[in-house]
Amino acid sequence: MYIQVLTVTLVFATISILTGCSRETSAPQQRPAPEVTVMTVTPRNIPYTPNFVAQTESSRQVDIVARVSGFLDRIAYQEGELVKEGQLLFQLDQKPFKAELEAARGVLQAQQARFRTADANLKRVKPLTEQNALSQADLDRAQGEFDAARAAVFAANAKVKEAELNLGYTIIRSPVTGLASRSLQREGTFVNAMAETANLTYVAAIDPIWVTFSVSQNQMARIREESEKGLIIRPKSQDYEVELVLPDGKPFAERGRINFADPSFSQDTGSFMVRAVLPNPDRELRPGMFVTAYVKGGLRPNAVVVPQLSVQQGSNGHIMYVIKPDGTAEVRPVVVGDYVGEKDIVILTGLQAGDRIVVEGMLKVVPGQPVKIMGSAADNDKAAAKPATAVQK
Repeated sequence: MYIQVLTVTLVFATISILTGCSRETSAPQQRPAPEVTVMTVTPRNIPYTPNFVAQTESSRQVDIVARVSGFLDRIAYQEGELVKEGQLLFQLDQKPFKAELEAARGVLQAQQARFRTADANLKRVKPLTEQNALSQADLDRAQGEFDAARAAVFAANAKVKEAELNLGYTIIRSPVTGLASRSLQREGTFVNAMAETANLTYVAAIDPIWVTFSVSQNQMARIREESEKGLIIRPKSQDYEVELVLPDGKPFAERGRINFADPSFSQDTGSFMVRAVLPNPDRELRPGMFVTAYVKGGLRPNAVVVPQLSVQQGSNGHIMYVIKPDGTAEVRPVVVGDYVGEKDIVILTGLQAGDRIVVEGMLKVVPGQPVKIMGSAADNDKAAAKPATAVQK
């Protein structure tokens, strides 16, 4: 029994010794410093170009409405095509209006004949009255007939002009050069000038064309705040230039200027409308299209621009890794601004000139631990030599 206990004790002692030796030989090695690529922050001036979702609109859209009633005889234009100013669009049946004009001219001639008779009679009565050959009542009667005949001529002449106008209204021409919509009425339809059938079509001028977009109250407040802090410099006289990007990503060839800004905010949307006018000689833009409008003219002085991939989302906001002079990594909270091009972003606060930031290898970095710098982002120097465009998020 004693020998068995002694044997067990020796076995456990041997296991303990072996275990201790194993622990000594398998002690953890120190973790190697992660390899990273860094970039030195160098502020530079970049354009400030906010962008907005915009919609095209005709610079002059005119509803074509019949001004007289009658049967529609002719549709004289190609629906949906470009029409010139003064081009014939519609023609109403002219026969009733020509008859009215002839009748009005007949009445005018009758009144003119009556006026000539009254005038001759007055000229005979006046000298006889002066010689006391006729009474004053005869003169007054002759004068009254003369005045009535003259007034009747004026009225008849007005009726002739009205009949001429009505006849002219049967010929409906385009008041502008633009695209003509489809006809709402067909040949043979009776067009009532006092009813809905008076609406015939519309013509939309598209050269130049308007582009409208909305600026929210929050956007305007942020722009004003950054301007007051000197983060944005606005152009003199608010002379902004507008460039468009079409839905397929292709830029529009022509540029325009802002020509109107609504003085008040909409109570429904909390935004105000801004309008720009652009040339559209090739009629590439049509009313109602959605485009992206880039408003150029502003400047971001001494902007800090970094690659988007170097910025990470933390629990309390955006963060970046900054390499301290002793070679260790530090977590730095930052406030981001606008996008610059396709790969960069503006840092509003959190970085300063000379800071070294990690642009590659962030996932291996441990805050407070040293890192191994493998290289610097040389592309930063190249990008600084190129004009960048800050795009509003």
